[in-house]
Amino acid sequence: MVRRNTQKPANKKSTGGFVRIISGLWRGRKLPVYDAEGLRPTTDRVKETLFNWLASDIPQSRCLDLFAGSGGLGFEAASRQAEHVTMLELNKSAKQQLSQNVSNLNANNIEVLQQDSLLFLQQSGTPYDVVFIDPPFRQDLLEKTIALLTTNHWLAPEALIYIETEKELTLPALPQDWQLHREKTAGQVCYRLYQRQAE
Repeated sequence: MVRRNTQKPANKKSTGGFVRIISGLWRGRKLPVYDAEGLRPTTDRVKETLFNWLASDIPQSRCLDLFAGSGGLGFEAASRQAEHVTMLELNKSAKQQLSQNVSNLNANNIEVLQQDSLLFLQQSGTPYDVVFIDPPFRQDLLEKTIALLTTNHWLAPEALIYIETEKELTLPALPQDWQLHREKTAGQVCYRLYQRQAE
């Protein structure tokens, strides 16, 4: 989803209109990003740390990128042999750029939908193994997103859930079966990885 915050975090440097895939099948490829106001791609440093955490979990997994934006997280997962990646992006032009990038990569494991993430999650879902939640800052989307993921059965029994937020944000109450696995701060961004505990 397009990031509409006007205060850009200090560590979010200009991408020059591209995101870079760090590793995997498309290692080193640079993908153009639609230049939407406030778009806030995850930095390479954060992305590299995250995918080090997820290294053994991505291959053959089903991944859901809820606020895809530049697609940096979803493309990285697909490059690292995720079985299937679903990207949701509300902005029409940004979605078109994501679809063009999928075509340019000849990727057959990525689905891009122009969709409001909260409306999408209101359906009953097919469980995903890894979910990326990097919503627009300061729009109060996180609590609703977490509630819908849980209520409508979008999470596999031992799903991994990545949450990237502004550092000052106090997290809403999380489901009791989510255990914090990793947590770091980079500049004005805090990012965390949770694992759902199977019953």
